[in-house]
Amino acid sequence: MMEDTAAARAAMKEIPELKGFEGEIERLGGMTNLVFRVGEYCLRIPGKGTEEYIDRTNESVAAAEAARAGVSPEVLHFDPATGVMVTRFIHGAETMSPEKFRSRAGSPTRAALAFRRLHESGAQFPFRFELFAMIDDYLKVLSTKDVVLPEGYHEVVREADQNVRAALAAHPLPLTACHCDPLCENVLDTGERMWIVDWEYSGMNDPLWDLGDLAVEAGFDAEQEEEMMRAYFGREPLPAERGRVVIYKAMCDLLWTLWGLIQLANKNPAEDFRAYADGRFARCKALMEAPSFAGHVAAVAKG
Repeated sequence: MMEDTAAARAAMKEIPELKGFEGEIERLGGMTNLVFRVGEYCLRIPGKGTEEYIDRTNESVAAAEAARAGVSPEVLHFDPATGVMVTRFIHGAETMSPEKFRSRAGSPTRAALAFRRLHESGAQFPFRFELFAMIDDYLKVLSTKDVVLPEGYHEVVREADQNVRAALAAHPLPLTACHCDPLCENVLDTGERMWIVDWEYSGMNDPLWDLGDLAVEAGFDAEQEEEMMRAYFGREPLPAERGRVVIYKAMCDLLWTLWGLIQLANKNPAEDFRAYADGRFARCKALMEAPSFAGHVAAVAKG
């Protein structure tokens, strides 16, 4: 903890808004990065090894665009060379968790409305978030590491590439600016509205990726998932829309399995990333093997 605070103090010396600050520094959450509250500001220092797979120029543009769209706090400083970023601190906002999504009434609705605002904003992000290309990229990173993939991973990727990819391509949705990594920790709730932070993985994407990924990260049950989708669409979702959300629930686990293995290889101490990766892959396989999954794929292919 002392080392983390020292890293924050060192970074602050190079930032005009924070230079000379002598008050308390509060460590906030973060699985890969160091995040601190510094008075009225939030300071983010990238984690070790993130330069292998994060495009900081893309992130800087996306964070600024999301702030202009009114879904993310104002960016006051961003250094693309180091990834050090400073934003406004949002007072009265709770960092979300699966437990808070269950206990805070209306939170799936508020999250859905925040993502809809982003998707409808017209914002343009430099990066194209393409699932299978990212799987290939992560596999290339892992090819240089001493880490073993979960048994059967390549077989599941081949099945997804053959069946899921074709269904999604049959009637593609217009690409929109998407967050693409809606961990609960990246969603802040004031009780009246939600804010979205951390744009490291953002890009132009099928907007329903964000809904499927959020449903997984927040551990939504069927009722919460239904609330989220009805709020997002303003009506009952169509079978093809439901199907895309379900497909992306499986696909986000397939992708983030590899992300977890990269963290394991980089010796990230935040959690047990072997168990994280194996758990995500098992959940992906279970969903894809469920009798209802083929019906969702067929509904998406039908459009």
